[in-house]
Formats: sequence, structure tokens, C-alpha cells
Amino acid sequence: MTTMKAMTYYGENDIRFEDRPKPIIIDPTDAIIKMTKTTICGTDLGIWKGKNPEIEEVARQKTGQWNGRILGHEGIGIVEEVGSSVKNFKKGDKVIISCISRCGSCENCQKQLYSHCRQGGGWIMGYMIDGTQAEYVRTPFADNSLYLLPEGLNTDVAVFLSDALPTGHEIGIQYGDVKPGDTIAIVGAGPVGMGCLLTGQLYSPATIIVIDMDDNRLEMARQMGATHTINPSSEDVIEKVMQITDGRGVDTAIEAVGVPATWDICQKIVKEGQNIAVVGVHGQAVNLELNKLWIKNLKITTGLVNANTTGMLLKACECSKLPMDKLATHHFKFSEMEKAYDVFKHASENKAMKVVVEY
Repeated sequence: MTTMKAMTYYGENDIRFEDRPKPIIIDPTDAIIKMTKTTICGTDLGIWKGKNPEIEEVARQKTGQWNGRILGHEGIGIVEEVGSSVKNFKKGDKVIISCISRCGSCENCQKQLYSHCRQGGGWIMGYMIDGTQAEYVRTPFADNSLYLLPEGLNTDVAVFLSDALPTGHEIGIQYGDVKPGDTIAIVGAGPVGMGCLLTGQLYSPATIIVIDMDDNRLEMARQMGATHTINPSSEDVIEKVMQITDGRGVDTAIEAVGVPATWDICQKIVKEGQNIAVVGVHGQAVNLELNKLWIKNLKITTGLVNANTTGMLLKACECSKLPMDKLATHHFKFSEMEKAYDVFKHASENKAMKVVVEY
């Protein structure tokens, strides 16, 4: 077989489920993975809507042509073939594919800043190279970018270990310096916000406030461990947070949407000396009220996931009683990929959190 089915982006509002060439080994550090499960990320929707025109621009600069880009950067599968330099994996191994590819040896990789790998790695899959929403995918730097799939791990949870859980954990919880007994607020109850909620409980905060406009997602957040929920469409968020915290504010405010309104909430509810962790992907400028914040001794962090805690989270998921699998609200066959996109694009009315696509 020389062709395969794949979900391909061609430009703003133009994605096609079509036949594409099956990937081949290019570099000796590559592996070819036969996909068994994938999912759709909010970033994929952003690309579909034209948020990342640089995908086509970079492709034209490199090759002089544009043949579309296979989407997706999450999933699990079975190793089909490995390059001559791959030592840790072999044909037949069941693996989790990290959303971050890393050479492991450049200056940034030595600092565990894998998202900024200087040897052609980082977040490239489904972005600068073809991704996982296909029957097969080429994974660069396979020894450093794949994880063996444990036999007993729920495969839905394994898919979330590609991106959603490491992103929430590293950029929300770790960068936000969440500690036992803390009060935290997660603004945005989408997949990454829920990743923050689930992985945050590994650090035993005393109070977890989840803020979102969708009552269905707030109900799910309560089921997953939120102690308080607030809907800005019917409640004054700032007033309610101050009531919950005895007028003090929160130790960590996690912005998990990427719009000015959710940033504004965070900068107004964090207490002095504490943390705002920006996880959401922002497409426009926000108002940073430094005239009010300069005196508060705050730490504001941003970031793209490095996937440097994926191995730890994998072990935690194997033994944790946290309901990680509840993130998977919808399941589709790979042949239903277009329907899966439509459901996820209209997530609120479909009560969709993460859609899992099975081959």
C-alpha cells in the first residue's frame, strides 16, 4: 500500500479527508507508526480556521510548493518501521506519540526546553510536518519522542498523554507553582483546562475553582474534582472568587482559553506574591494592567508544552484513581473523521470535551 487516508489542511476553512502518500523513513532517527487512536485538539480547529497561515508560508519557502498539511499531533499506535539509528523501539511496539519532537542534544533540549528544540524538533507534527490524523505517521527523533504504551493503561487516557495532560500539568500546574493547601482558579473548562484540573489534584490544593460559560462543562468539572464552579454569564466572577477566598484572591490563576476576557479575570483574582499561568493560545493582544499589578509581586508565566513530564504522568495515570478517562466524551471511527470534526467544532451544543478517533 502506497497511499492512506488522512485529514489534510489546504487553507482557511479548507480541510479534506483524502488519499495521501504513505510516509517513509527520511532520517535514520525516524519511525513510522500505524495509528490506532487519535484525537482532535483545539489547535487543529484554529489551523482549520486560518489561525496559522505560516504553515503554508514555511512549506513554500522550503520546497517552493504547497501540497497541504496532514493535521494532528496526538495519538497512539504500533511501530511499523524504524530508522537505522533508532535503538529504543522496534517493529510491533505499542507506543504513545508525544506532541513534541526533540533531538535531545541541542542547547534547549539540554535545558528540557524541548518545545524549542533547535535541530528541527519542537511542536512540528501536524504543523510544520504531517501529523497523526492519518493511517500512518512519521515521527522524528523516535527514541526521544515516543513512549511505550503500558498494557494496563486505558487507551483513551494514553491519547491524552500526547498533549492535553502534559500541557495542563506543565504550563498550568507546574509553572503556576501549585502547592498543597493552595487555592487555584482555572479559567476555561475545555480539554486543557480539564487537564489542569486533573493533574492539579496530584498536588493536593485545598480549593479548585473552575470558571466557564458552559454549564455542561462546569458539571463535568465538579465530577472531576472542582470544589467550586462559576458561570460568568450568570454570576459576578470577581465577587464570587473573593467570597470563596475571604477577600484574598487565589494563589494560582490559570488562564486556559486564550482571549482577553479570561486574561482579565486572572489579573483581577490573583493575590499578592502569587502566580498567573497562561496556558491558552492567544491570537490577539490583551490589556496588561501593570499600573495595578506592579506592586503585587506577581509571577506571570507563558509557555508551549515541553512534554518533559510525560513519563511521570504516564506512571501517575497507571495508578491514579482520578477520572482521566472522562475527558473522552465522544468516540468515532477513522472513516467518520469529518463527522468528528463537525462535532468538536460545535463542542458546546454537542456536549463534547475530547473526541477520540479509533482505527
